[in-house]
Amino acid sequence: MTAVLGLGTYKVRDVKLAARTALAGGTPWIDTAPNYAAGEAHRALAPLLSEYPGVRVVTKTGFYTADQARAAMADGALTLPESSAGHSLEPGFVRWQTERSLAGLGRADFVLVHNPERAGAHRPQVHTALRGAFTVLEEFVQLGRITGYGVATWSGFRNSVFTVPELLRLAQEAAGSHECHFAGLQQPVSLVMAGPIAQALGSAPSTLLQAREAGITTFGSAPLHGGELPGLVTPELIDFVRPGLTAATAALLVAASCPGLDVVLLSASGAAHWQDARQAITVPLEPDKLRSVIRAVT
Repeated sequence: MTAVLGLGTYKVRDVKLAARTALAGGTPWIDTAPNYAAGEAHRALAPLLSEYPGVRVVTKTGFYTADQARAAMADGALTLPESSAGHSLEPGFVRWQTERSLAGLGRADFVLVHNPERAGAHRPQVHTALRGAFTVLEEFVQLGRITGYGVATWSGFRNSVFTVPELLRLAQEAAGSHECHFAGLQQPVSLVMAGPIAQALGSAPSTLLQAREAGITTFGSAPLHGGELPGLVTPELIDFVRPGLTAATAALLVAASCPGLDVVLLSASGAAHWQDARQAITVPLEPDKLRSVIRAVT
């Protein structure tokens, strides 16, 4: 089974166009963040979300634009020294930003703590920041404002800043109960960032499979590595993955075939791109074939 296609709005030139195309094609997930599209992604998405009440929405907390920093300072959610960092997981800021995101979007299902590895130089600092952010987000769940929360990380797992069991423990501590609402986990999965795929195919505990066993929805970001992969994939590699594909669809199929991955986030605006992507990932790569591909590129 391949992952389903979701819309990733990072680095999309026209968020509204991309969302309209993806929603018309039946995508079940949209992933966004307050700082995407220079802070305008939420505003662009809001009208469309009311037209498609069934689509599930993921946003984030942590990063902010310069304009958002000024607004947060005016509301007392950031201090002047904090405002230049571009990232904060202070509970007061997480609460402020989440309120603002829900108002801008109209609704959201998950709020993911965005690149929490930036919260400190050492694991204990990051874990403390995560516990504080999770405490705030648990409150939003209890109030019925969101259905769950989680983490969107770029390097947290790769650099052993945290593990899935540790994230669950921190969420349980935040909730004061084993019945926490940690529900989403996002990390890069691609031919370039192939670690999660190799790990899921190996014998050691896999981050993605641990998350799936815990009932956490898993998201693969940057399957085309910010648009760079199509220019790196050779004709020989395309044929090895599956003859007849393009460089982009071959790379996408590899990511979407990763065991334990529920949603692969595609950043594309054109209807033809979405149609090609959906067609390409209909039949996943078998584990042995996927293992051979990963060996060939690592």
